[in-house]
Amino acid sequence: MSAFQDDVVAAIARLEPGEVVAYGEIAAQAGHPGAARAVGNILRTSSGVPWWRVVSSQGHLVPGCEKEQTRRLTAEGVTVRNGRVIRQE
Repeated sequence: MSAFQDDVVAAIARLEPGEVVAYGEIAAQAGHPGAARAVGNILRTSSGVPWWRVVSSQGHLVPGCEKEQTRRLTAEGVTVRNGRVIRQE
């Protein structure tokens, strides 16, 4: 695994239950702002990390995984409506 991949996995592993962040936020935390797509690619191939806590910058869920992601996020107290996370302010 590359250092960037390690940093992405570590950033996601630090997320607490109910905490939701965007791919771009994880990329920035890993030192590569603008690498949101790469974060998604890393999540597809990494097991054991809470992938369901990462969404698009507009709060949209992972295409093709919406049902499972909704189930997991809802269990953590996150509000999901119409395939999108509703952020509590």
